[in-house]
Amino acid sequence: QVQLVESGGGFVQAGGSLKLSCAASGSIFRISAMGWYRQAPGKQRELVASITRGGWINYADSVKGRFTISRDNAENTVYLQMNSLKPEDTAVYYCNLDQSGGRPDYWGQGTQVTVSS
Repeated sequence: QVQLVESGGGFVQAGGSLKLSCAASGSIFRISAMGWYRQAPGKQRELVASITRGGWINYADSVKGRFTISRDNAENTVYLQMNSLKPEDTAVYYCNLDQSGGRPDYWGQGTQVTVSS
């Protein structure tokens, strides 16, 4: 019913930049929020950044000042600009779409980000 297509992951050196994109399509009722999560081996999946329908933005403390989340509502697309990347940013990054009204979330397939020292 809803598909999330992610792109932009890759292999970069420390200090480099990447920009992730996530485009949503299908029968979406109403978007409450969209965001990015990441999961490294042996660790819990954690919120990286999110943006609500009203424009409120939340960042994990570990990425504040380095990452920027933005959206294009007309295309139901969310972006994550990642600057000054560190090896500890290495993880699989997942796009999330949170629907209003108690409807289920949707997740992207995940995109690998690897940062070398």
